[in-house]
Amino acid sequence: MDGSFFLENALLGVGLAMDAFSVSLANGLREPQMRRGRMAKIAGVYGVFQYLMPLLGWICVHTVVSLFSSLEKIIPWIAFALLGWIGGKMLWEGLRERNGPDAAPADRRLSNRDLLMQGIATSIDALSVGFTIEQYDFGTANVASLLIGGVTFVLCMAALLLGRRLGTKLARYASILGGIILIGIGFKIFLGGLG
Repeated sequence: MDGSFFLENALLGVGLAMDAFSVSLANGLREPQMRRGRMAKIAGVYGVFQYLMPLLGWICVHTVVSLFSSLEKIIPWIAFALLGWIGGKMLWEGLRERNGPDAAPADRRLSNRDLLMQGIATSIDALSVGFTIEQYDFGTANVASLLIGGVTFVLCMAALLLGRRLGTKLARYASILGGIILIGIGFKIFLGGLG
């Protein structure tokens, strides 16, 4: 492992983290009173999933390649369904809030179930990275995956901070904007999978 290995995998992490970055921004918008501990938990979930998915892809390449290649076709559908559902839910809540009394901050919190679904949806495309790192031994693949997960964590923390700051200024529209962002990301993943 040399400097180029670390640079290549850090850049790969940046590319893979863009969906999680955007979702983190939406989550920060939705919950402008979010504390740093909660931000670390959310960014940590995305980082762990971005770490696990390439490693799982690597394991699939070395064990059940034929099964993985057949599943690869439905990955965009899964991501689109998960992000569309969560984004639609946020959009609905945001529209309902605008037409009714303001929701209490606790109502705007991202549930653990939704966080796990977002983690899966934003990282499922990283399964295919297992094909690009298949020539590595397990230890090297693990380090590459750790780099990807670490970069994701840092970028998601930055997005949550930014979203939280913007969320205090856009509080009335935060859930609507966050829902639109999530649906848009799901649609982008879906279209990318078709092409």
